[in-house]
Amino acid sequence: MEKILLLTDKPFAQVAVDGIQKVVSEAGYELKLCEKYGTDMDRVKRAVSDVEALIIRSDKVTAEIMDAAPNLKIIVRAGAGYDNVDLEAATERNICVMNTPGQNSNGVAELAFGMMVMAIRNFYNGTSGFELKGKKLGIHAYGNVGRNVARIAKGFGMEIYAFDAYCPKEAIEADGVIPVASAEELYETCNVVSIHIPATPGTRMSINYNLLNRMPGIQLTNEVAGHHVHEGLTTEEFELIYGAVPLKKDDIKHSILVIKINKLYRRGMSDKELYDVVRGFWNVSLKSIKEKNTYNKEISNSWWFIRYC
Repeated sequence: MEKILLLTDKPFAQVAVDGIQKVVSEAGYELKLCEKYGTDMDRVKRAVSDVEALIIRSDKVTAEIMDAAPNLKIIVRAGAGYDNVDLEAATERNICVMNTPGQNSNGVAELAFGMMVMAIRNFYNGTSGFELKGKKLGIHAYGNVGRNVARIAKGFGMEIYAFDAYCPKEAIEADGVIPVASAEELYETCNVVSIHIPATPGTRMSINYNLLNRMPGIQLTNEVAGHHVHEGLTTEEFELIYGAVPLKKDDIKHSILVIKINKLYRRGMSDKELYDVVRGFWNVSLKSIKEKNTYNKEISNSWWFIRYC
């Protein structure tokens, strides 16, 4: 008898497991369970060793796991996203990978709105915050989840916009939603954006500082912009986010003064506004510059002077 493994570190609700068991049994297959396995990959490998099919949630299925399952023919992801499955490895091993788009779309949409309400109410820190009614909501990707977000947003009295490069604008308009021509226009227009694009090579790192900073009235902290997590970025990712080019020592022909700009900075400031933001931190003295020729870190923590000779 062929075996199907329900591989879920975060288990399904019991009613769902019972439903899967009923369907599997009626089809003449055997259902196995491997739940709450944590970091015990040896347990996972033992569980997959004799099965023909896997049903997973957000569980990662790597080439190593596939190698431990010589009979594996199909992997089914209970949900829309499938970036947790090594598709290249599956293709090499002739393993079919399927997903179930729309299955959790309403639940995800409700969670998105729960997060919106919490955020716009200042995370319930005792201050009043704002209302969602009358605000402009942008939906980035108008698929199953995006459509449910739009449906709920109507009940909140929001003005709804959407951008989806693959969805005809007529389909968006039919739902009473305003289509826009680009992601940039969506972010420039809306007070709140709900993001539902899949994680693919073409979309990774696309929600970046420059895009988010287009939103009206937004103030990004360094943490949000990614300035404090550069250690986790590759050079290629950094270039993609910031449009930056790696700077080599040989490229530097002059002494460089680097000013750390505080969180009052915002995109599109005039020269005078920028000067007013940083002028209180210009604590550089000519004497200190002359005395130190490699790397100066002054008493003030708000500026650095770097000089290459």
